[in-house]
Amino acid sequence: MNDATNQPTATAAADARVPQDHPFVTHLARVAEADAGQAHRAWEPGDGPLPSLYISHGAPPLFEDLGWMGELHRWARAMPKPRGIVIVSAHWESAPAAMTCAAAGTALVYDFWGFAPLYYEMQYSTPDASELGRRLATALSPVERLHEQRRGLDHGAWVPLKVMYPQADIPVVQVSLPSQQPDRLLALGRRLVELRSEGVLVIGSGFMTHGLRYMRPGHAEQPPSWSVEFDAWAAQALAAGDIDELADFATRAPGLPYAHPTVEHFTPLFVTMGAATEPSAPVTTVIEGYMIGLSRRSFQAA
Repeated sequence: MNDATNQPTATAAADARVPQDHPFVTHLARVAEADAGQAHRAWEPGDGPLPSLYISHGAPPLFEDLGWMGELHRWARAMPKPRGIVIVSAHWESAPAAMTCAAAGTALVYDFWGFAPLYYEMQYSTPDASELGRRLATALSPVERLHEQRRGLDHGAWVPLKVMYPQADIPVVQVSLPSQQPDRLLALGRRLVELRSEGVLVIGSGFMTHGLRYMRPGHAEQPPSWSVEFDAWAAQALAAGDIDELADFATRAPGLPYAHPTVEHFTPLFVTMGAATEPSAPVTTVIEGYMIGLSRRSFQAA
């Protein structure tokens, strides 16, 4: 193993309970090696707008999947380093819309159950995001009266970001899902288009299929038909830029009651699409495949 294994990032150093043979430590070693070869270039105005992303976030099992972590980090490195990140997660539904505490070192929410104790002590101490929060509130004011809550980042935000940007040196604001209605979420996303032109990365974080209650032994090797069919339907609609098809998921999506018994892991997609320069343009799929039978499909919109 490269010497970088013993040179974790600043935020990872706080994760004292993560053993040296853990896959996440290996991931950090690879990140350190990449950074040593070429530092991640910061976004500049001449780069134009950053894309908007939809990420299947993975929860703690993401930290145990080297291949998946590598895909996410390479995706992050393929873009200039953002000036800020605005993220909407499946795990915070609150109306009217709210944003997380903007202070430096915002706390984390460990909203998952049954995992190893080390995951409940992980840290992701991001810098002060007050300026980003003010800019966000102004951008959203025509459609949402955004207010700040003393709330931390939930696992739909900090888990993928800790993999993509492990230095935790980018201001992050999480926004609640104020509705599950596609039209309202598309409108929210549209108010974020201008932030992309200022070097802000907009992310909708969910999971392309999320029927955890219907998972059975063997689905890790052979994904269930409802997961495969829903993913194929979504992939076709996304490739065609068919917003109407996606927005009518309740009547058109195959396998919906199993793929999404509740829809909060799918609907962040509409914030991502709304934040695109042209929401009806085809997207670029960056990650696909399955985790324990659930679709990991993740994409970016220009």
